[in-house]
Amino acid sequence: MNGLRAALAFLTILPAGAGTGGTRSLAAAPAWFPAVGLLLGALLAALDLLFGATGLRPASGACDAARAAACGVLSLLAAALLVTALALLTRALHLDGFMDTCDALPGGFSRARRLEILRDPHAGAFAVVGLVCLLLVKVSAVAALPGAIRPGVLLLFPCLSRWAMLLTMEIFPYVRERGAGTPFAGGRGRRALIAGSGTAAVAGLALAGWWALALLVLAGTAAWALATVARRLLGGMTGDIYGAVNEIAEVAVLVAAAAITARGAGAVRSPVAGWIDGAG
Repeated sequence: MNGLRAALAFLTILPAGAGTGGTRSLAAAPAWFPAVGLLLGALLAALDLLFGATGLRPASGACDAARAAACGVLSLLAAALLVTALALLTRALHLDGFMDTCDALPGGFSRARRLEILRDPHAGAFAVVGLVCLLLVKVSAVAALPGAIRPGVLLLFPCLSRWAMLLTMEIFPYVRERGAGTPFAGGRGRRALIAGSGTAAVAGLALAGWWALALLVLAGTAAWALATVARRLLGGMTGDIYGAVNEIAEVAVLVAAAAITARGAGAVRSPVAGWIDGAG
């Protein structure tokens, strides 16, 4: 269980402790990344239920033409608060990596310069523009989720994105001899990847049904694409690239989930939504 405690301590602000195994605990942590993502998703889903109960987020079908504008603003506000809550729960760890990646990959003209930019604590223009675009897309995608799939997607997307991060950790080389991501870089004989993939797949089937497997594939594809670019430009992965992988996978899953139901909220229904409706 030291690996789980290390994953919680590294990925969240939750008071779990770092375990007693030191570096060994950190090396075991990636297998638990999807489970930690599932916990984060549960917190977001619970917060979203609270928003619905207090009227901050309008219920599905509760808005008529006269209240459409007000409902739209409230939906965006609730989505913005959820995205903010996720950033706070994770100490904006992955957002920081995404910003550094935005500066480094397009902003450097050599491998050495890109690695130097990744170490630089200052944020450049690419980082700022990238962060603004990322948050706009996240908030819009969350606001667009209909009630039929909203609980399941909120529970699932942090799990799938952290599985995508695990995927790149296990498959792509780590470029630095020493860095924040060193303890997580491969070397586990694929056991962590198998365990994490099982967690993500089972969670997806339980929370969103068979269509969640398409989201799993999408998250892996987005992660693979970014990791391939990083390997070509840098020679491998860094801790910042891992963070960017998580953010790109989150956005990919959220946008795809919103797009899947764009033709009608009843086209796909999350089992979780049914459980919530039944309990109500």
